[in-house]
This record gives sequence, C-alpha cells and structure tokens, in this order.
Amino acid sequence: MKLLIVEDESLAARRLEKMIGELQPTWKVLGKTTSIDETVRFLRETQVDLIFLDIQLSDGLSFDVFKQVEVNTPIIFTTAYDEYALKAFDINSLAYLLKPIRKDRLAEAIEKYQKVQQVWSGDMAWLMKQVQGQSPVFRERFLVQVGERFVKIETGDIAYFYAMAKHVFVKTFSNRTYPVDYSLDALEKMLDPGRFFRINRKLILQVEAIDQMHAYSRGRVKIVLQPVPDDEIEAIVSGERSAAFKSWMNS
Repeated sequence: MKLLIVEDESLAARRLEKMIGELQPTWKVLGKTTSIDETVRFLRETQVDLIFLDIQLSDGLSFDVFKQVEVNTPIIFTTAYDEYALKAFDINSLAYLLKPIRKDRLAEAIEKYQKVQQVWSGDMAWLMKQVQGQSPVFRERFLVQVGERFVKIETGDIAYFYAMAKHVFVKTFSNRTYPVDYSLDALEKMLDPGRFFRINRKLILQVEAIDQMHAYSRGRVKIVLQPVPDDEIEAIVSGERSAAFKSWMNS
C-alpha cells in the first residue's frame, strides 16, 4: 500500500507516519509534501493508493490541489479545524480527522478504507461517488485484457457474467467470452439493477439474455439463455432469489 502524507508541520507529519506504521507495518509512505505546488508536482509524477491530506498548508488550502491535477485517489483529510468538513466530502473523502489525531480515530479511518477497497477493488473513481452519497453511476463499459491485447466491451453488449474455477468471465451477445478482474459481488453493485440481476452465486444476467423461463423444483425458475452457456453453468434462479427475480421481471 503506497501513501502520500501532505502536511506542512514536520512534527505532525512524523507523528502521523509513526502511527500509520504501528497500525499498518506493511504500508509505505512514498512521499511527504508540505505545500500545494509540491503536492501537485508529486501527484503528476507518482501514483499512490491513499492520501492523508492536511487542509491548511503554508501556501493556501489544499483544495486548490484539485484545481491543478485530477485526483481519483481516496483521501483522509487531517486538520485542526472542522469548518471544512462539508467541502472535504465533495473531494474523494473517506474520513475527516481533527488534530491532534487520535490513534483510535486513525484506525477507524484506515478500517473504513480497507473495507471499501476490498469490496470495490479496481474501480476507485466509481467507488468514491458511492461513498460520498452521490446518485448511482452505473458502468457503461469494461476494459478486459486478452494476452497482449485490450478489448473494450460496452455494457449493452454483455449477456451475462459467470464465475467458474475461481475466475469470473463475461459472455457477450456475440458469443465471445473474456475474463474480467472483478468479483460477482463487485459487479453486482456496478451494474444497473434495472437491466442486470444476479440469479445465483455464480451468474449475473442481463434481461435481454433471457430466451425462455420455466418453473423448476422448490419454486425456483430455470432460464434458457442466449447465447447458450457452457454445460457447467446452471441458469437456475436460487430459491432465496426467486421472489425478487419475479418482481424484477414484472417491474
């Protein structure tokens, strides 16, 4: 885990780095900047996973950093003042820590970051919109890698996602199959629930991929998909999801 600490008080920066090291010994602080200009230069050249950002710096408010460089990285704000809390939560903010920073509050902020990172790994810009309570923004396309080649897949071209042998794959309406880097849990939250439904632990389908539906044992629903999946994939709506599925189809 790579970090940036933005803090113009050297003692406060060292104290924060020490507490982070005690809580997360494997995390590495790649840089400690003290001004807006220095921070902008650092972020233009270096990618980090998390930023600890003091609001009041020697040359102004750190919000000015975002006027000069695009930052999608999650931020934990640190400040001696609480008057900037609302503005902070407009800018990728996961937490807002008042100085002097308490170790237990720092631990809570780190835990929050770890939880959301685990669930939404690989798409932090999309995640921040959700954390900040903005209107949901659903994925419009996916970029997948096939050998040395990258392929762009529009969400409207996706028939279904399925899990097999500890991997997740996407099947397109043109009957092409590609690996994806997201879990089904993560995909379920990225996709428009008006178009996609997770019918069981291993399959998320788009409504247009449903060719036929049949009553199945114990109140379940068996679905015939187009394109037809591999024999190992069962397109059967699980018992606990059947009622929700039928409601979804009626919506």
